[in-house]
Amino acid sequence: MTAQDHGLAALGLDGVPALQPLTYPGPPVSAPALLTGTELLPLHARPGGLGSWTVDGSPRTLDDVLDALGQAPVAGRHPVLAVGSNASPGQLAHKLGRLGIPRTVPMVPVRLRGLGIGCSAHIGRAGYVAAAPYARAGEQRTLVVSWLDPAQLPAVDATELPNYRRVPLSGEAYAMTLPSGEPLTGASVYVSARGVLADPLTGLPRPGGGDQAALLDTLLDASAPLRELLGPDAAAWVRRAAADPELRARGTLLFAEEGWVLPWTDLPWTDLSHSSV
Repeated sequence: MTAQDHGLAALGLDGVPALQPLTYPGPPVSAPALLTGTELLPLHARPGGLGSWTVDGSPRTLDDVLDALGQAPVAGRHPVLAVGSNASPGQLAHKLGRLGIPRTVPMVPVRLRGLGIGCSAHIGRAGYVAAAPYARAGEQRTLVVSWLDPAQLPAVDATELPNYRRVPLSGEAYAMTLPSGEPLTGASVYVSARGVLADPLTGLPRPGGGDQAALLDTLLDASAPLRELLGPDAAAWVRRAAADPELRARGTLLFAEEGWVLPWTDLPWTDLSHSSV
């Protein structure tokens, strides 16, 4: 890979968890970048707001580049936090590209406080158990925020419904901070409408967003009915679940029957000045 090669494949960021479920959640962007098609152009953070950040070492600002591409400026976009595969540029490009929507999205790691990452209490269309946020006071982490335009936002919403709903969060309450050191006033996040999975040993949310195969194998080991339905291993789970919506529904029901579901379907400090679905 040369210094000028910003292709997702060259960067190792072209994986699509929707097509390879055991790779979920996929690698996230690790620094501010502009996803455009199959490329990821670096952004240089500086005071003055995201639209004024420069692109790929040039003096051009992000808003200048978006305008040249015929795309909405930062002010016309909606910031959305990702706790799972939406932080992966390969996955996001896949979601938008298959619908014929331009794959031009600023993606920025943002520091925040007060969110934990668990496992949604359902089996998704691709067969994996996806991540879901929950309130966890004092927890500090960095999550990727994508700025979606008016066409991209409902398209991504459609990939999350009905198992998730998008809620707006107060940037002040969650101490959201951009890499420039400036505060982010707010962002939406997808919360699970199904609740989150509990760890039976602690009663607390089971950590999400890690090794998908290890998670599925752990769940199979803990439940004979689940092994009978989707086993014997993680590879069989995702293969069978992705092919059969009835198996996904039955597996989701088994989570509840095993007593694993915490009905945590909301977050505090939502910002009602922004819309949600």
